[in-house]
Amino acid sequence: MKFDAQIPSGPLAEKWDKHRFEMKLVNPSNKRKYKIIIVGTGLAGASAAASFAELGYNVSVFCYQDSPRRAHSIAAQGGINAAKNYQNDGDSIFRLFYDTIKGGDFRSREANVYRLAQVSNNIIDQCVAQGVPFAREYGGTLANRSFGGAQVSRTFYARGQTGQQLLLSAYSALLRQIASGKVKMYPRSEMLDLVVVNDRARGIVVRNLINGKISSHAADAVVLATGGYGNVFYLSTNAKGCNVTAAYRAYKKGAAFANPCYTQIHPTCIPVTGEYQSKLTLMSESLRNDGRIWVPKKKGDTRPPNEIPEDERDYFLERKYPSFGNLAPRDISSRSAKEVCDAGYGVGHYKGKGVYLDLSDAIKRLGVEVIKDRYGNLFDMYERITGDNPYEVPMRIYPASHYTMGGLWVDYNLMSTIPGLFVIGEANFSDHGANRLGASALMQGLADGYFIIPYTIGNYLARSGNSDINADHSEFKASEKTVEEQTKKLLSINGKKTADSFHREFGHIIWEYCGMSRNEAGLKKALEEIPALREEFWNNVKIVGSGSELNQALERAGRVADFLEFGEIMCYDALNRKESCGAHFREEYQTEEGEAKRDDKHYSYVSAWEFNGVGKEPILHKEPLVFENVKLSTRSYK
Repeated sequence: MKFDAQIPSGPLAEKWDKHRFEMKLVNPSNKRKYKIIIVGTGLAGASAAASFAELGYNVSVFCYQDSPRRAHSIAAQGGINAAKNYQNDGDSIFRLFYDTIKGGDFRSREANVYRLAQVSNNIIDQCVAQGVPFAREYGGTLANRSFGGAQVSRTFYARGQTGQQLLLSAYSALLRQIASGKVKMYPRSEMLDLVVVNDRARGIVVRNLINGKISSHAADAVVLATGGYGNVFYLSTNAKGCNVTAAYRAYKKGAAFANPCYTQIHPTCIPVTGEYQSKLTLMSESLRNDGRIWVPKKKGDTRPPNEIPEDERDYFLERKYPSFGNLAPRDISSRSAKEVCDAGYGVGHYKGKGVYLDLSDAIKRLGVEVIKDRYGNLFDMYERITGDNPYEVPMRIYPASHYTMGGLWVDYNLMSTIPGLFVIGEANFSDHGANRLGASALMQGLADGYFIIPYTIGNYLARSGNSDINADHSEFKASEKTVEEQTKKLLSINGKKTADSFHREFGHIIWEYCGMSRNEAGLKKALEEIPALREEFWNNVKIVGSGSELNQALERAGRVADFLEFGEIMCYDALNRKESCGAHFREEYQTEEGEAKRDDKHYSYVSAWEFNGVGKEPILHKEPLVFENVKLSTRSYK
């Protein structure tokens, strides 16, 4: 397995421009000869599809939802970063680059992160031109707000609906290309295998979720934009359908999986209320701009929050991190909330797993109407779910699985270790290191789709030429047979437990031993419990219905089967990395103050894992991280 990151030479600020000039081009008339498959229609997939079609390529797009606009990007709330410096508060491309590198605890590539910061400003211009209704100041200029991990205001937002508005703009651009005939859309189609011919990605095998038909689709290149694997924990802020299947099955075909243990736990989620829950709901990090996070100073204090005097409240983030306060990065804020709850200061009816997010000071200072204008839909959502009015009483929040920084390994061109397989958005690992800063997910998805992969895929196609391979090739038939056999196997088990019950049990294992904090003993225990649970799954899962109809039980079972294999890779990665960095917190490696303790001498690398068979330890490859423009330092927000 070869790991050439393809990073251009030259000064950091000139690498992307230099690379674009050196890339081979496909002339406009020749673009019509190439076919590209895209899997996923979130911000990355929809923007890439619209861009490819606009350039003249023939594009086939697949999603398992009934409409591309139902992609999970629509759930993003808080905003999208860009280094416009409209507030004149000291922002710049280099500062956005540095904040992102530092926020990721110095575990990401300089070149990729700098390029992300470079193109961020273009994203805002593109989205404004497409009609995204970003919030504006009284004079009409675009508004900004702060987000965790930054001391400048660089986050553009559309109330608490930023993801929805951005996805609608990308969706509109995609629909235009569907209407023009340059994009063929395949909704309710789930990718179940990647087809590799002569060591190149040449297509996919999908199952029609309405009638169960298995079909193959060939192309000159395949782009995965399938999101992250946060549902590995069962309870997460992700939509129930989000899964690891597409990425994991590409991994089994030879695509390396990078940094799988880097999973982000978001600090501002509505707390769990019982074992019956199937998912969790996020409250946007943007609330931390005006909200103050606290717990009672007295253990087990059950008084209503408004009856607890100011001097009996512990604003623990402000106390621990005075420079950033309530805007400390997500990993640090999440661990701090867990710490006070584990110590007995938590609030709420379910095991005391909650802290207060209090906006009363901001309401007094700014007035209800201003807060309603900024966060009204978030407040309405919170009240519908909890029954509490957040204008009158503080919200209760607790950390939950939200985003995954790990993903398929890609080079500077966003191509995986399989030539012709490109991976964009949250499905790749490339930009966020060990911790993503808030409002950077939307930035990366649109950067990859609108401004990076349209260049880099052209370079690949110009060098590789047209493929004469079609869906009748023997490799496609072999993949179809594999998919059909797994479907028959799942349906034949006829056990006694549902796939969801296995997923819930598995999620408890991963959360307990590879969640917000990890240790060697726990990870080794998980690596004992996961294979046993997986064996039980394949002997006792119950799937009703057939494979020739709409069958959500079958869909979920296939996804859970992949999670049960993928979870081991996460644990191997966490066990291998004997340091604490960002969202990967190994309890054995922390400072006297309980902060993450990095080991730059031994672990300044990307962990890229190669498939070695189900149930076997995968093969570790290391991509060294070289820092020429930033100085490695202890990450401090105090």
